Amino acid sequence: MSENNVSVRDLFLEHEKNTLSEYACLTSQSRGRDNAYVPCSIRTEFQRDRDKILHSQSFRRLMNKTQVFLAPAGDHYRTRMTHTLEVTQIARIIARALRLNEDLTEAAALGHDIGHTPFGHAGEYAMQKCYDPEFTHYKQSLRVVEKLEKGGKGLNLTWEVRDGIVNHTGKNMASTLEGVIVKFADRIAYINHDIDDACRAEILSPDDIPKHIRYILGSTHSERINTMVYSIIKESADKPYIAMQPYVQSATDSLREFLFEHVYRNPVAKSEESKAQEMLMRLFEHFVRNPDKLPSIYQNNIESDGVERCVCDFISGMTDRYAIELYSDLYIPKVWRGRRE
Repeated sequence: MSENNVSVRDLFLEHEKNTLSEYACLTSQSRGRDNAYVPCSIRTEFQRDRDKILHSQSFRRLMNKTQVFLAPAGDHYRTRMTHTLEVTQIARIIARALRLNEDLTEAAALGHDIGHTPFGHAGEYAMQKCYDPEFTHYKQSLRVVEKLEKGGKGLNLTWEVRDGIVNHTGKNMASTLEGVIVKFADRIAYINHDIDDACRAEILSPDDIPKHIRYILGSTHSERINTMVYSIIKESADKPYIAMQPYVQSATDSLREFLFEHVYRNPVAKSEESKAQEMLMRLFEHFVRNPDKLPSIYQNNIESDGVERCVCDFISGMTDRYAIELYSDLYIPKVWRGRRE
């Protein structure tokens, strides 16, 4: 190929071959998409996936979905969107330091929670109760990008990005080191920002964290993240796996257990969760009885997927605010105001 015919994309691909680790997933080695695309002249396939996710409706809805505190009144509590952005930044830093594919890492991180239910894990539990005990937000994220987005066509992402999305949590591990990084970055992000939000809500003080954990990880938000990120980089450099140094991993696990006891199961933080679950389950029952009221994108899948699966898709895609407003419209009577005499 002559120099005049070399595209920006070709330069990116050549740069990957020359600079990335032997353990990196090169874009040129991708298993590709289910439906072939004409290559873009200025973006690699993983860069293209990143943009597809960023411009999707499901991604935009994350700004109004709960992280830990349901529909918080304050402006500075995390939402599912801000969580995703923090995960992405942490993941990119680790990938860059390890000379892995930053574009693949970024795309998988941006899409990892794209199918998350409203009201955080309360919504996930509601779908497990009324639809399927095997329902999980990470499987739903995969369904969103494969089938529900873009008017029912899906985003047609590469195999590696989809693999990173569906394996970002749970027992399974992603097939690429970039996908495994997202799994670590997700935990680093939520552990630390949930502490921050719990302190803001005055249900936790930084001094409540056990001293032995603070001694290893640090006493501030930034210190803990720096410790965890540096530990992964040090332990994983030039190796075919991603891991934390054992003593940092142990302290991180202890901190997570501490959060489950003092935040995630805290009756103050979770006081509205049962109401949220009951609301979503009642909405589920309503639309199962009235599938003709579903938006057309979900009605179109009823014949192939069944009513309950399509209702679950509809509810899982809702924002907190939309679910509350829809429930109010369906079940809360309006005050009748007659004509003033």
